[in-house]
Amino acid sequence: MSPRYRTHSNSAGTVVAVIADIMAVILGLWILMYLLDANRANDLVQFVHNAANWLAGWSRDLFTFDEAWARVVFGYGLAAVVYLVIGHAVAGRLRRH
Repeated sequence: MSPRYRTHSNSAGTVVAVIADIMAVILGLWILMYLLDANRANDLVQFVHNAANWLAGWSRDLFTFDEAWARVVFGYGLAAVVYLVIGHAVAGRLRRH
């Protein structure tokens, strides 16, 4: 295997890991904003909320806790953990090849 190929796969792995990290940060930021009762009329809060809703579309309503904060923490938190685990697993796999 040539060094050039190895460098390409390392950078591809890094890109995948960084994207997974950014996705998890957006989700974590929304959880924090929700728990701190951020002003939903604020443009930044709206942007983060919309992005988090899109990223966690598959897990948002997965749990039916009575408390709204628990639904947010577990629904969006699950998505963040899944993106981190899968993203870093794929990145590691790309770096090995």
